[in-house]
Amino acid sequence: MLRALVGAVLVGVMCPLLGAYVVTRNLAFIGDALAHAVLPGMALGFFVGINPAIVAIPTGITVAMLVRAVSRRAGLSADTAIGILFASMFALGLMMLSMSSSVDIDVEDLLMGQILAISPTGIYVSLAITGVVILGLFVFHHWMLFTSFDPVGSQVMGMRTGVVDYVLLALLALVIVIGIQAAGVILVMAMLVIPAATAYLLVGRFISIMLMAAALGTAASVTGLYLSFHFNLPAGPAMTLVATGLFVVVASFRRRVFT
Repeated sequence: MLRALVGAVLVGVMCPLLGAYVVTRNLAFIGDALAHAVLPGMALGFFVGINPAIVAIPTGITVAMLVRAVSRRAGLSADTAIGILFASMFALGLMMLSMSSSVDIDVEDLLMGQILAISPTGIYVSLAITGVVILGLFVFHHWMLFTSFDPVGSQVMGMRTGVVDYVLLALLALVIVIGIQAAGVILVMAMLVIPAATAYLLVGRFISIMLMAAALGTAASVTGLYLSFHFNLPAGPAMTLVATGLFVVVASFRRRVFT
């Protein structure tokens, strides 16, 4: 339970921090796609007997890089490239899992999350990823913020927006690997989007949005974890529903105030 609590806090902090950029750039779909696309890496980790998160990291970063590469080289929209990679990688992961006969893998735990089963190695990997992501945000925040709110202006000033986009996608892939251990493949997008969207309704400055989103995400993750523990509920859905409840309360209050 202590390891699960540490994992829940990491998910509650890191996913909403990147979620602020996801909501600003309308990248919710790519967050969902990356969560599904790391499934082959996780399956490979099970096969070779190492922590799935370790193999999922390069898989997620590779898919994130391929999104822009396929979009540019094939002349397709980003949504189309995301759809192609999302479907193909997720299908490959399911195929690999179905072919495993020597390894007992619970697909439902992968899809829905099983934070109470997180291992010490998983905690160490999550802490290492958290350090890398925080360092990346500290170094590249101003560039990512500029390209998020004024992409044309950043290009006019000569900023290499493509590099900034790659950095953001790589950080997003790392955060998704943390979130999958708690919320699962299907629900990790909820922890990326819902706390950040709730924070947008409460505060105006971007830094304040990031901090508020991290606070809301932490509250939702920890509350959902304890509800799942005491009422024998799946942790990922419990976290998601708590975050959704916070959003509904804030949205209802905001509508009542401004109408």
